Amino acid sequence: MDLLISQLLDPFRIGLIVGLLATALRNRAATGMLIPLVAGVGFIAFLLPSTMGLGLAPNLMQAFVMGVVANAALLALCLGIWEAYTRLRR
Repeated sequence: MDLLISQLLDPFRIGLIVGLLATALRNRAATGMLIPLVAGVGFIAFLLPSTMGLGLAPNLMQAFVMGVVANAALLALCLGIWEAYTRLRR
């Protein structure tokens, strides 16, 4: 649980997820939304523990799996905020 909380509160991870969403929204006419977002969530989940250290995780696989969960939760939150913003703007 501590690993998940530390990943959810990681400012670098949050910034990467926001950037991923911004890029996906800008390119959605050409690439769609689902495949780039799924690929980005997996890429960020692998990139951070393999380059910045495992943190609280005992191995890379556990850090990757919890990273996917954390990234998916952060992406869902960002998508919800974006949808609320676009609906209120209309």
